[in-house]
Amino acid sequence: MPELPEVETIKRGLSVLIVNRTVGQVVFDNPKSFPNSPSDVKQFLVGAIVIQVHRRGKALILTLNNGYALIIHLKMTGQLVYDGPHQHFGAGHPNNSLIKRLPDKTTRVTITFTDASRLFFNDQRKFGWVRLYPASEIGRISFFERLGPDPLDPDFTWQMLKHRLARRQRSTIKAALLDQTIIAGVGNIYADESLWGAKIHPGTLVEDLNDSNYKRLHQALIEILTLAINKGGVN
Repeated sequence: MPELPEVETIKRGLSVLIVNRTVGQVVFDNPKSFPNSPSDVKQFLVGAIVIQVHRRGKALILTLNNGYALIIHLKMTGQLVYDGPHQHFGAGHPNNSLIKRLPDKTTRVTITFTDASRLFFNDQRKFGWVRLYPASEIGRISFFERLGPDPLDPDFTWQMLKHRLARRQRSTIKAALLDQTIIAGVGNIYADESLWGAKIHPGTLVEDLNDSNYKRLHQALIEILTLAINKGGVN
């Protein structure tokens, strides 16, 4: 599953490629992958301009100029691939759809911009999704309401880490780190790497950690995630 560094890599790539582009056409064939009605897509997405790309945990938010936004979650096998006349960018689950001619059998949503460039959402297992929402409602969506803080937020201190983990005192530290309501964006790979860097066994109970453990884990989380982003994730 793409984790925080992979999604951040996609956010940075798309911020350069699709901001200020106007949506000309949207093709989708699976209500599980894109549950919005064709009439809503025609009214609120077609003709809209992408003005910003955000990341919240493992989700992407494409803010539009009309008060709406596209939320994209890649889940286990999702990909986003941009194809323009002189540029190609793809990231997410590593398979041949990142580099082959699209659309293919994994393509769930195709957004064609008015300059003929296209953004493809591919998802082999159909667990991921694209959803169109009024931007004002995003903070009230249950998915986002449950998310913990972002570990790369400047306000995320070791004391906050300790406070958040205190909710899972009887859990192992790795299980607690994987809980997206505790911290947003950390999955299996980066939980393991951060615990290794902090010299904490994954099976250690949260209640057995001390302040020194929290300080080392906080530092390791930031260092590992930042390094992974600089390397473009593990795509």
